[in-house]
Amino acid sequence: MIDPQSSLSVHPWLMCDTCQELLIKMVPLAKETVESRHGISSIIGTGKCESYLIFSSETSLGDAFRIFLYFMGLAYCFIGLSAITARFFRSMENVVKHSRKVVEIDPYNNTKIVRYEKVWNFTIADISLLAFGTSFPQISLATIDAIRNIGNLYAGGLGPGTLVGSAAFDLFPIHAVCVVVPKAGELKKISDIGVWLVELAWSFWAYIWLYIILEVWTPNVITLWEALLTVLQYGLLLTHAYAQDKRWPYLSLPMERTQRPEEWVPPETAICKQEFQAHENDQRSIVDIFSIHDKDKKVYHEVPGHDVGESSCSNFLEEMDENEDHPHVLTMWKQQFLDALSLKTSESKKQYNIYLRLARLCWRLLLAPWRLLFAFVPPYHIAHGWLAFICSLIFISGIAYVVTKLTDLISCVSGINPYVIAFTALASGTSWPDLVASKIAAERQTTADSAIANITCSNSVNIYVGIGVPWLINTAYNFIAYREPLKIKDAAGLSFSLLVFFSTSVACIAVLVFRRLTLGAELGGPRLWAWVTCIFFMLLWLIFVVLSSLKVSDII
Repeated sequence: MIDPQSSLSVHPWLMCDTCQELLIKMVPLAKETVESRHGISSIIGTGKCESYLIFSSETSLGDAFRIFLYFMGLAYCFIGLSAITARFFRSMENVVKHSRKVVEIDPYNNTKIVRYEKVWNFTIADISLLAFGTSFPQISLATIDAIRNIGNLYAGGLGPGTLVGSAAFDLFPIHAVCVVVPKAGELKKISDIGVWLVELAWSFWAYIWLYIILEVWTPNVITLWEALLTVLQYGLLLTHAYAQDKRWPYLSLPMERTQRPEEWVPPETAICKQEFQAHENDQRSIVDIFSIHDKDKKVYHEVPGHDVGESSCSNFLEEMDENEDHPHVLTMWKQQFLDALSLKTSESKKQYNIYLRLARLCWRLLLAPWRLLFAFVPPYHIAHGWLAFICSLIFISGIAYVVTKLTDLISCVSGINPYVIAFTALASGTSWPDLVASKIAAERQTTADSAIANITCSNSVNIYVGIGVPWLINTAYNFIAYREPLKIKDAAGLSFSLLVFFSTSVACIAVLVFRRLTLGAELGGPRLWAWVTCIFFMLLWLIFVVLSSLKVSDII
């Protein structure tokens, strides 16, 4: 009986037993509705973000306008990333093509035999310089995120999410592009299937290993020893791949290989020669790492099209002696600044359509700040390209830092889960160098070795170095300062993404194997089947992105 003197008033319908039972049944439904809304708010949140990029007055702007500005800034950073990648490739090409002089004595006639051998083994160059270099944006992003998070018992979310998302972008969209890049009917296959199988095995093991340490050994935490073992496995990958390339007994697969051409580009492409002169006012395009080495130790660079990172010009080939000194380095450095400030090119002069010329002029005007900034990168002739190589990596790290700030702001203002941004926008943008490298290799090389090796090796580098090094930094600090391991905030979501990636990657590799057995090659072939493969790979990527985003947002 309800006390009439009670200050609490009770509606008459609550006295009904049937109504009370109905109310009890409605409670779980209300709870599910709240949880559903909470899951949706994990993707799109609410609340005012007080953080800003440069000016505090940014917080007074509308959220929609701020998100638009930050996304535009993110896109502009990705354009700059593509620009510095052009110079990075040129410097890396100079590093890879370096040869050393070897003098031997003929035991029969006691005469000297002089020969030149390449300093870099192609397999090691693919795994280290090419894969590590093209993955450096992701590695920088993860390392910067770890340094910013140092002293925190929980790991940052941008690094691992970006690297797993980048692995999916490497495997699916880049394979999709490489399949359709060769001309109609042209087939390009892997010449050394043994090396590829070794690289593929280590790539798959990387994600199995990540799942083991996240869910099996020490669930939801990473210890110092686990982080250290993750990094050390990159050295084991290099050793095993080199052993397979050299066919070391007991350490290599007993598989024959098709003879890989000594030249990474077909010799018939080097049909014209032009000596390099530092004082020429020619504007040059990107020179990629796939060069021709002939017996006279001349290096012929095919200059493909134009790139946003360099001045544009008509395609030409330049002949340059490997042992030639370049006394006009300062002149070349000066020319870099003049080219960066120039808005007109030989190509724009050939454009008779006023609208195309205007569009090209606007594009070069948009890129002018990046070209001027990257003109400070030294000419790639110095120290066999190493100085330009290191400076390019420094610039890439700087851009990666700005990208992390913009990503934090987008997540803060919009409420989008940082992992969702990492799987999509960040992964796609930072994987652009991987796409460029594999596309160039698929276009210009006679085999598919480097194009596909860059994909599989980049995925291994992403785990062993890109995740291993940041985790090693954080676990070492936490061990010394707190005697505590590193805790993973969303380990379940990351583990789920690994399982989805592993399942879809099996389907991707199965298609490549099927193409090898039926068509005789992994890339190219009949146009229809190439596009069918391309679409299938893109669907696998969409499956990964959608399922991973829904999981980390607590919707599934």
